[in-house]
Amino acid sequence: MLENTQEILNVLENDGVIAFVTDTVWGLGCLPNSQKAVAKIYEIKKREKQKPLILMSNEVYNLLDFVKPIPKVGQQLIKKYFPGALTIVTEKSNRTPDYITSGMSTVGIRVPDNEIFREICEIIPNHVLATTSANLSHQPSAKTYKQALENMSGLADLIIDDFGYAAKGLESTVVGVLGNELRIFRQGEIILDM
Repeated sequence: MLENTQEILNVLENDGVIAFVTDTVWGLGCLPNSQKAVAKIYEIKKREKQKPLILMSNEVYNLLDFVKPIPKVGQQLIKKYFPGALTIVTEKSNRTPDYITSGMSTVGIRVPDNEIFREICEIIPNHVLATTSANLSHQPSAKTYKQALENMSGLADLIIDDFGYAAKGLESTVVGVLGNELRIFRQGEIILDM
């Protein structure tokens, strides 16, 4: 499906930022180990420094190195809702840089259910992206390829076509899993029965 895999790789490996489709809304992402690219995302979005990015991958096991062992209640959510529209915020490991989490001790992880996003992850080193939504801060998220182009042209280094695998348009639900406590930070597509 993806024709420009080499171009995607070149952009990311040279501290670049890509815009891409997910199952919920369009995302903006870079390699987690590129502090320069993370800084660029904040600049592009005019995003407040105290708002962390999240880590996304095509498979949950690619994300496990970036977090401390996930409490049982979190593991149950992963079994039930990954891949899908759920972001789990849990304690980060030393592998997750502070510049991604705004210095916080937690990080959000998610596995989107979208074919194009999966293919992007398959071709990149470690299969993980540091991400946020593809829009300027306090503006609505991009829900279509056209909106992503309008929002990010001249800002993102590469905007990847969705090849018809469109985003559904509703943000992911964000839930904190700390110990055995669950806390909903944002109600999105998945309604959690607490």
